[in-house]
Amino acid sequence: MSNSHGEWIWFELLTRDADAAQAFYGDVLGWTARPSGMPDVDYRLLHAGDDQVGGLMRMPADMGSGPVWLGYVAVDDVDASARTFAEAGGAIQMPPLMLDGIGRMAMVSDPQGIALYVMRGESDATSTAFRQCMGQTDDRALGHVVWCELTTPDPDAAIGFYATALGWRQDGGMPMGGLGEYRFLHAAGNCFGAVMGPVPGSEPGWLFYIHAADIDQAQRRLLAAGGEVLQEPQEIPGGQYALVARDPQGARFGLVGPRAAHTEHLP
Repeated sequence: MSNSHGEWIWFELLTRDADAAQAFYGDVLGWTARPSGMPDVDYRLLHAGDDQVGGLMRMPADMGSGPVWLGYVAVDDVDASARTFAEAGGAIQMPPLMLDGIGRMAMVSDPQGIALYVMRGESDATSTAFRQCMGQTDDRALGHVVWCELTTPDPDAAIGFYATALGWRQDGGMPMGGLGEYRFLHAAGNCFGAVMGPVPGSEPGWLFYIHAADIDQAQRRLLAAGGEVLQEPQEIPGGQYALVARDPQGARFGLVGPRAAHTEHLP
């Protein structure tokens, strides 16, 4: 795997009904799903056009939380990174394991209990599941995650922790009124997202924003398919708009995209 240490490389939806989730995201984003070929597990590879953008599987029956999107971060050494998470105050939720033909991975969490995977893939290919395009139009990014947002009770502690655990750097930001500072995060020289304090009515965790061609059309499709809009489209720097939603089974995600001149936005 040629992605640099600290880069996001994969996104995975754990859900109660894989068929229903596949239909929902297909309606909203045009994704298609193909079998992964993994033995003894129904793991589906999600595609935007010909690009692999994530995975989909039924959540384990004993999973304590509800449906959720989880992210994977590239690391140079999975075992060393897992130890660093634990030694810095986080935890190892799933010890490092090797999946033949895929790579080595571990599930870890930060001191606030927010989980992600660290991974080193076997393939020499570069993952493009995450594409950087916030604030600009890039057709190659349609259907890809383009922004990763961490909501956490203690942003200062999170910034320090991830600097140690993954080498992420905080630089820049913007005020968010009563929500405090929205502080940008960087990995391998690129800004990939931000960290912010608690949002009323929302649980701490990672929120992944997916690029849509037209934010208002995407919102209409989302509502028609049974999803729920938690935050209406709001303009962001660069002239695009972002919304926060929940799919019919309860997994939270974001959409970001332009407001096309010919579309009439919802009131």
